[in-house]
Amino acid sequence: MFHILYTTAEVKSHNKAAKLLDVLDDLSISGRHVNRLAEEIGLEMAAQRDHAVEGYVHHRREPPTAPAPEVAVIGLDGGRVLTRESGQGTGVHGQGWKEDKVACLQTMKGATFSADPHPEPPKCFLDAPKVDEMVRDIQANHGARQENELPQLEELALEKATTPASPARPTPDETTAAAKPAWPPKRTENSRTCVATMQDCHAFGKMVAAEAYRRNFHAAPCGALLGDGGAWIWTQHKKWFSYLTPIADFVHPLTYLYVTATAVSANVSGRWQQYVGWMTQCWQGDVADVIADLEARLAQMEPHTGPGKLPATDPREVLRRTIGYLRNNQDHMNYAEYRKQGLPVTSSMVESLIKEINYRVKGTEKFWDNPEGAEAILQLRAAVLSDDNRLRTFIMTRPGNATRCHEETEHRQAA
Repeated sequence: MFHILYTTAEVKSHNKAAKLLDVLDDLSISGRHVNRLAEEIGLEMAAQRDHAVEGYVHHRREPPTAPAPEVAVIGLDGGRVLTRESGQGTGVHGQGWKEDKVACLQTMKGATFSADPHPEPPKCFLDAPKVDEMVRDIQANHGARQENELPQLEELALEKATTPASPARPTPDETTAAAKPAWPPKRTENSRTCVATMQDCHAFGKMVAAEAYRRNFHAAPCGALLGDGGAWIWTQHKKWFSYLTPIADFVHPLTYLYVTATAVSANVSGRWQQYVGWMTQCWQGDVADVIADLEARLAQMEPHTGPGKLPATDPREVLRRTIGYLRNNQDHMNYAEYRKQGLPVTSSMVESLIKEINYRVKGTEKFWDNPEGAEAILQLRAAVLSDDNRLRTFIMTRPGNATRCHEETEHRQAA
């Protein structure tokens, strides 16, 4: 059973899982049968999760046995899954994209600092072609890609700005405590667990809170909740994760600033230099200055007086969106202070997890029954992407499992 479920959670489809099981395990099974088993076990795992969540919410909690982590980090994000109505016979009925919610819970180790340990932006944010590619990827993943908002990668590769960032300044930590671990904090080994669901953000928040409690995150001396800046994330923070520092993933304001620089600048070099200036200010915590600059630029433009809304690519609309994003998340963008506390400022861990989830569940011709099929496969995929061997544990302790029954019989005989 474990081999069947693990395989179908790791490969692109149930049919491919059946073929691999036939070749590698000498197990003859149809893709349809794999599908039925995956849905049955996945929904059992979801039911077990929901039972644990209700126990947590209503204070029927077992004390956590895990030691308190040095740094507790949770990343929240959403993806998209293509679903169809179930029970409608053959073919696809009622298809549409639905949002799935994904959380990555990770423990880390690191140092704290008396001054900002990394006042200059990382090199990856100063490499024009890489930044352009990253922005394109993020916009595509969030369904908001606007090709003509972005300069062409070839142009940037040829006309990359030559003005480098100012050299990094030595900090008191570097001169007086050279042996201290560098920022950012490092992930501890085998410490990732995942939560995924098709349920709404309120149900999702409870699920993540229960998992964080199980892992004793509330006992950590410091920690962070990272997200893309969506209002729902800060709502869940206030309700369930007030013991963590809320941080807007730096890559998302970077994306807004890059697109805005493209909209307001006349040439490629100007775009890049404007982006670097704004991005560096935000990196160093001077978000208010960036907002003031953007508002001044918007005030100098002709107001929109025509019918209808402005096109999404109009510089005035781009500026308006970016100003709104920065204002809404300004309280969660004090990056210099977060680095002093030894916290991460990007949610790369959950962004990477979203891609790993999407590898299994997303495809232009892949439809999951809504809600049961999608929820089931998300439980299996999240289980195999967690480092705590939870899929095997669930199978081995599941009522009716042959191995479990054999072990219980031996225990009774021994007694």
